[in-house]
Amino acid sequence: MAVTIRLTRKGRTKLPFYRVVATDQRSRRDGRFLEVLGTYDPLASDGGVKLDVAKIRDWESKGASITPVVRGLIKRAAEG
Repeated sequence: MAVTIRLTRKGRTKLPFYRVVATDQRSRRDGRFLEVLGTYDPLASDGGVKLDVAKIRDWESKGASITPVVRGLIKRAAEG
C-alpha cells in the first residue's frame, strides 16, 4: 500500500477548508484516510496553516510521499 500525504476538501461552496491527511494513494480525494495530520484554511487572515510536523515526518520516514501543495504548506508553517 502506497501512502500519500495530501489535502482533502471540506467546507461548502465558495468557503473551502482543507485537512492534511495520510491516505492510501488509490483512495478518492475525499474518501477514506488513515490519519488527520493538520488543517489549512485559505480564507483565514493568519495564514490558516496548522500542521503536526512530527506526525508528517513520522509518515515520511515510513515511506509516505508528500504532494507538492502539502510540501509548500509545510514550508509556510515553518516560516510563521
